[in-house]
Amino acid sequence: MAVWLVHKTTGVTSFEALQAAKPEGKSCHGGALDPFASGLLPVLVGKGVHVFHLIHELPKTYVATLKWGEETDNLDLHGKVIATGDASNVRLPAITAGWQDQVPPEFSNKRIKGERAWKLARAGEKVELPPSRVYLHEATWLDETHLRVVVRGGFYVRSLARDLGRANGARAHLTQLHREQIGPWRCPPEGTIEKLPLEEALPWLPTRALSDAEVGALRKKQPLEPKPLQPPKWGLPPGFPPTSYVRAVHLGRTAALLRADLSVHAWL
Repeated sequence: MAVWLVHKTTGVTSFEALQAAKPEGKSCHGGALDPFASGLLPVLVGKGVHVFHLIHELPKTYVATLKWGEETDNLDLHGKVIATGDASNVRLPAITAGWQDQVPPEFSNKRIKGERAWKLARAGEKVELPPSRVYLHEATWLDETHLRVVVRGGFYVRSLARDLGRANGARAHLTQLHREQIGPWRCPPEGTIEKLPLEEALPWLPTRALSDAEVGALRKKQPLEPKPLQPPKWGLPPGFPPTSYVRAVHLGRTAALLRADLSVHAWL
């Protein structure tokens, strides 16, 4: 198996959800969810760990529940209220799509001089994180407090709630966050695990068929000649930043991940 699709429930950490899935051998999760959040958690098993960086490039769909009137220090319902605003007549701010600079939450996994920001913030230290370049594909208000967003990896929905609350003066934080989908993978029902073999786990990548000679050339770090790629079976949303990897197939099985220049990223 290469990728397991796990439904992480509210109240557990992503690491606890990974351990509960009980994968054998080498494994990791493909993108953490905060303990208060729920939804799809990809667990990468065996050689599947080599696709970790590919998941960062995929569109991720979240449904967020906002509470207007209060901003908390960690930007979710378990934090300390640090600012309040008038939520009696909330104006829903416009949301700009595309690449943008976003300040991550102080309570995040970002590192500051080798230490996790959330650990420093929890210890009472002042945390100042520089803006990160992130991508928001689309955002749709479902009603006054529910928002569906499609983003690229590295985007913090908690930070979006903070910025929206500051934009309309009402202040805001998240009370719920659910990850519905990552790329072609939808969140399975709670209590179930969907296990995808490697051949089915990477449908968004274009494919390059390799001959025996080309496999040998790659192992010797020799370049491949350009050749038309087979299109992906699952396409990224129109306008979404393209992927930078290619799936290399030899004798009917996935043999390697190639970079855009057709050099080897990882053998599978």
